[in-house]
Amino acid sequence: MTLDHIITLGMLILLQAVLGFDNLLYVSLESKRAPAEKQAMVRKLGIGLAIVLRIVLLFALMSLINLTKDPFWKPDLGEVFTATFNLHSVIVLVGGAFIIYTATKEVLHMMRIDHGHGMDHSPASTGKIIAMIVIMNLVFSFDSILSAMALTKAESVMSIEFLIMAIAIIVSGILMIWMADRVSEFLKKNRMYEVLGLFILFIVGVMLLSEGGHLAHMKLFGNEITAMSKGTFYLVIVVLVLTDIVQSRYQKKLLAEEGSLGSTEA
Repeated sequence: MTLDHIITLGMLILLQAVLGFDNLLYVSLESKRAPAEKQAMVRKLGIGLAIVLRIVLLFALMSLINLTKDPFWKPDLGEVFTATFNLHSVIVLVGGAFIIYTATKEVLHMMRIDHGHGMDHSPASTGKIIAMIVIMNLVFSFDSILSAMALTKAESVMSIEFLIMAIAIIVSGILMIWMADRVSEFLKKNRMYEVLGLFILFIVGVMLLSEGGHLAHMKLFGNEITAMSKGTFYLVIVVLVLTDIVQSRYQKKLLAEEGSLGSTEA
């Protein structure tokens, strides 16, 4: 392995880490549905299986890349709606729609005020949660794998570039397992940030929908769907986090003022 290969490996690990933030958040939130004593195991097993399947996906994409790009459906409703769907765009669109559904369902669950319905969920099936983590991990990894293939210009599964990408996937997966435990612990100790996390997850779904629409060359009422850039995505996250921080501090200030007024009147 040459110096160029080592530099490329470092860039791929960094790429996987940057593109994997939204995946990490989903894993952390989804694993909370498992029984408390099994949550760490669910995260490790789910991401571990996803690592193996990512390498299988990489192998499949390098062998059958044209199948993911070839269009199979071209609906045309004039100015109302047109698109050219291929396998890649459909996977991204379905993944985005599912994430929006998941985030919306969790937010609505938090808003329920019926007796006996708090924010805690009854434990879900461990196998189902692991399966969802694996499936969504593959959806999130689709673009990062395609980006890695473009970066390395890999042409064969027997090449050194394929080995470099496989190593990057394994290393980034190990980092994700390490980070997922810490993110989950943070959310457990700071329950108020769960809502913020869910709205970030909602934005992730919107980003995937825009990307899927862009890949499908989708047009609505004559307007082409453009993909949300990662820069815009991170800017929205920063705004959401800052808004949450300011609101929390302002609320504490109001409570402190009310408390001081109450003590003065007494």
